Amino acid sequence: MITLLKKEFILELRRQSVIAGLTVYLLSTTFVCYITFTLKGSTLSPVVWSSLFWITVLFTSIHSIAKSFIGEKRGTDIYLYSLLDPHLIILSKIIYNFLLCVLLSIACMGLFMLFFGNPVEDVWLFVFVIVLAALGFSASLTMLSGIAARANNSGIVMPVLSFPIIISVLLLVIKITKNCIDGLDRSVSQQDLITLVAINCLVAALSYILFPYIWRS
Repeated sequence: MITLLKKEFILELRRQSVIAGLTVYLLSTTFVCYITFTLKGSTLSPVVWSSLFWITVLFTSIHSIAKSFIGEKRGTDIYLYSLLDPHLIILSKIIYNFLLCVLLSIACMGLFMLFFGNPVEDVWLFVFVIVLAALGFSASLTMLSGIAARANNSGIVMPVLSFPIIISVLLLVIKITKNCIDGLDRSVSQQDLITLVAINCLVAALSYILFPYIWRS
């Protein structure tokens, strides 16, 4: 597991164009949102702030995680299949993508607070929601990347497959974020947090169980 994680980090550092591309994508998306609302002379309402933030995080996560299997060179999967347990491969990919999603989400939060201000009252709960959302995105999108890599036009298949899977996570985190912005007591969001954790556990377990069958094909 440690060796696989080390491999992912080394390859990511070598592919500096990918990191630069994600950074430019995140900056440009945030700046376009800023310009759009600045030209209208209107301020961003908390609900719109929350929605724009999570949509930006979602599409940035899709772009970053899609390369998990789609971006690998031809024959790499056969080589790894002859050496390793597929469970270790999917777990290492999920862990790496989770860390990457957390980093990108925190960076997005900083940019949104820089351009639009900080409407969030309960920042620590918001950060906890970001971590849970990153886990849900990484667990589901990593599995979908493995499926899309086996299909033609994988770059198109990945976004199409991902939206129905992660819509439940997206709706929950937007709702909890609204509670964080309004400064409501944390007990109000308790049930939604439990549901979000349950969804993450379910998606991660399904990825762990089903990935060996996809890998074998």
